[in-house]
Amino acid sequence: MGLPDLFARWFEGRGWTPRAHQLALIDLSRQGKSALLIAPTGGGKTLAGFLPSLIELTERRLAGKDLAHAKGKGELHTLYISPLKALATDIRRNLELPIAEMQLPVRAESRTGDTPQSRRLRQRERPPDLLMTTPESLALLLSYPDAEKFFASLRCVIIDELHSFATSKRGHHLALCLARLAAVSPQARFVGLSATVADPPELADYLRLRDGETVCIVQGESGAAPKVTIVDTQERLPWGGHMGHHAVPEVYNIIRQHKTSIVFVNTRAQAELVFDHLWRINDENLPIGLHHGSLAVEQRRKVEAAMAAGKLRAVVATSSLDLGIDWGDVDLVIQMGAPKGVSRLMQRIGRANHRLDEPSRAMIAPANRFEVLESLAALEAIEARELDGDPPRPACLDVLAQHIVGTACAQPIDREAFFHEVRRAQPYRDLPKKDFDDTFDFVATGGYALAAYERWHRLKQLPDGRWMLSSPLIARQFRMNVGTIVELPLIKVKLRRGPVLGEVEEAFIQGLVPGDTFVFAGRLLRFEGVKELAAQCSVASGGGDPKVPAYGGGRLPLSTFLADRVRGILQDPSRHPKLPAEVRQWLDIQRWRSGLPSARSLLVEGFPRGTKQFIVAYCFEGRNAHQTLGMLLTRRMERMGLKPLGFVATDYVLGLWGLRPPTQAQLDRLFDEDMLGDDLEAWMDESTMLRRSFRNVAVIAGLIERRFPGEEKSRRQVTFSSDLIYDALRKHEPDHILLRATRQDAAHQLADIRRLGELLRRAKGRIEYRRLDRISPLAVPVLLEIGRERVLDGTAEDELLDIAAQELIDEATRLT
Repeated sequence: MGLPDLFARWFEGRGWTPRAHQLALIDLSRQGKSALLIAPTGGGKTLAGFLPSLIELTERRLAGKDLAHAKGKGELHTLYISPLKALATDIRRNLELPIAEMQLPVRAESRTGDTPQSRRLRQRERPPDLLMTTPESLALLLSYPDAEKFFASLRCVIIDELHSFATSKRGHHLALCLARLAAVSPQARFVGLSATVADPPELADYLRLRDGETVCIVQGESGAAPKVTIVDTQERLPWGGHMGHHAVPEVYNIIRQHKTSIVFVNTRAQAELVFDHLWRINDENLPIGLHHGSLAVEQRRKVEAAMAAGKLRAVVATSSLDLGIDWGDVDLVIQMGAPKGVSRLMQRIGRANHRLDEPSRAMIAPANRFEVLESLAALEAIEARELDGDPPRPACLDVLAQHIVGTACAQPIDREAFFHEVRRAQPYRDLPKKDFDDTFDFVATGGYALAAYERWHRLKQLPDGRWMLSSPLIARQFRMNVGTIVELPLIKVKLRRGPVLGEVEEAFIQGLVPGDTFVFAGRLLRFEGVKELAAQCSVASGGGDPKVPAYGGGRLPLSTFLADRVRGILQDPSRHPKLPAEVRQWLDIQRWRSGLPSARSLLVEGFPRGTKQFIVAYCFEGRNAHQTLGMLLTRRMERMGLKPLGFVATDYVLGLWGLRPPTQAQLDRLFDEDMLGDDLEAWMDESTMLRRSFRNVAVIAGLIERRFPGEEKSRRQVTFSSDLIYDALRKHEPDHILLRATRQDAAHQLADIRRLGELLRRAKGRIEYRRLDRISPLAVPVLLEIGRERVLDGTAEDELLDIAAQELIDEATRLT
């Protein structure tokens, strides 16, 4: 079935022909079916999601069949859910064009944490036809007593960039909210949009929210293959470091040669530093912007508007612009540093050239030699059209606890019926009844160990058996703490007698003294002091060694898929000609001095340096898994009398040092699989890992409110509260639901136990132990990490590392 005449004329007027997947979604909507649309960037995915709603609303209203609209009353028809506030705003702005040009009787608005309170109140009283929002704002809307009335008219729910939600805690929260929507909006269909999907049936199953329902998978036509290259720099390629400062001059010249570029980085600290370095050499005064999630909303919107208007030549951005933002004039994406994952890189590349029949263009600027290998692995995966994806995680019980409270804010809960509703959400399909009951009891009374404390009695039972909030204060606390993104406490950064520039972590400000300088929001600032809960600053002149705010949890992990490809490149010399000459020479000397890592075995090197004995294991399992392995190995080395002194982990390599070298037999025992049993349990109990994890779990579950009506707790207060409760639960109720959630969380997110187990199984009986007389070339980068924290806050990281590296490099590359 084709487009209605009004819409067909609009397509013709713009020189467009409706694509098959757009027509398919219109047909499925008329049948009331849910769907997952997979189509490349530039294929009209978002328009395909909204076209059925625009058509249905227009036809109903032109036919006089929409009485609520005729009476001037608003009814919500379509809910659009975005992973980013910026994307929700961008989509609303993009929809204004077809609505205005076709003069459609349709009203579209956005609602995020940045929306003024007055508009949010009006939206609840008179809903728009199309509402663009985020998962957190959806959870808030579902928590109001009028939620059922507000969503009663809902006909369509569109989830954009669905793949970005599926395996995270935020995705678990969204799945529960979608299950709630399916219950209160029985006529609603669910549509997922995504360009990068590793497992389409698994992702489509996320949208199956009613018994017996099927979700149709619509595959859009493939676009032109992207053209991706690695930046060739004039400066020597660093052996270590993560910022990529050596490539900034080339990146600046590349920006000069293109109309509009997005320079993607992996952390907010890197965004500040790259922006600062670009401005220092910006002799032509090119308009270059900065965008990351810690900047003030006014500054982010100013940059977004300038990009949309084509007024910027480049913007330096983090994942805050990864997804969906449609800026047609962007003709190049530059990835500073290694991408860490193929799907993530493809998502970023898709921001360039939103035309299906023309290739997106991108360049990668690796920060060091190992990152060159990772970048080549990503390029080969793109050529092979292979994507990586995260494995599913077990049902998050802290998220379920928050959702129970949110649901009770809106109405009393029938416990049994609610259990069946929760199990319609994909991550909770196999949730045991005991886990549900334990979580519900925790929300109601705090559980056995906390039942004596009235403050944790958040639900009370009605005579008819249903459960309701024990106090209206619980609803206020919920709405101030909703969501699963747990950041460390933040403090505003404000110019003296000027605007708020954004927020940084409280701990960073606590480490400053008046007069210290730091880089933030693209400016060099001087810290004056804290006043009225804000860091007061003034603009500083150049000089000194300014600090850069770092943010917890900001570093992206190397995907398993990409790690496997890096190992494949190392063991296949036929692929080495694709590498720069410096990297080829590095690998050649490594092969001659020791050997190259293989996918079939685990290469471990041992060598003396000064009074210490070093062990370097080439694991390629990501920083998280390596850190856990380092902790466990040092415990075992201590028991063997090897006198370990420390370890350091990168995404590629684990380095340990002590006073005595292990024998081959000792090394085999060190890497035995049984370390994931008692050793892991003992270490987790003794380490701060579980305390950190419990702190996050307790905040998400609502046991500890980071924000409270009239106040916001400091990091120290949150830590003190969570530690007291953690110790009490371990002593009196070690099987408490939050302790179970904590162990699950620690294993999945902090320790990456799954990858560690695969490594140990692969290494069993296949450890190649090379005893060397000195450091090898491949070991240089990991040894450069030792003591690196001392220079992390400065702007001269790469330069300092190069100075410190020279002695190591000379030693490693000496051929005699």
